[in-house]
Amino acid sequence: MPPSFNLPFVLSVAGAFLASSVVAIVYVWPVVRTMPRHDALRLLAAFHAFRFLGNFLVAGFVSSELSPDFASEVGWGDLIAATLALVSMAALSWRWSIAVPMVWIFNVWGTLDLLNAYYMGATKIQNPGLFGAGIYIPALYVPLLLVSHVLVFMILLRSGPEEQTP
Repeated sequence: MPPSFNLPFVLSVAGAFLASSVVAIVYVWPVVRTMPRHDALRLLAAFHAFRFLGNFLVAGFVSSELSPDFASEVGWGDLIAATLALVSMAALSWRWSIAVPMVWIFNVWGTLDLLNAYYMGATKIQNPGLFGAGIYIPALYVPLLLVSHVLVFMILLRSGPEEQTP
């Protein structure tokens, strides 16, 4: 028997991905693609610095019935991603020679962390209500974050000098 899933929750996540993608295509990408590379990357990394908020490690934020292993892995993954985002922002701001490699590390880690959290949630958490106050994270914030990770990859993969404006 295949695992059950909560259709309203899945539709909420899918809707958030669709809305995030449309907003990124229509409003965000036209602006960031014309910015100098370091500035665009710094702006997008700033969005990820807020992954400290609503952390699953905070007692009472999620149901006490939620797997502590799941909450711990997701919580620590977000804390590491937020820290990498902040370090990337500093490196970009101060034009450190490791700035772009640091953004690659942040972006790969952050993307894999979010995909891992979705996978673990889909395979181990049958009741999204266990997320408690944190339900907005997988239903709204993670789609926004994943779409912004795609934008970062698009900027990183552009060819040309670091500060070239298309």
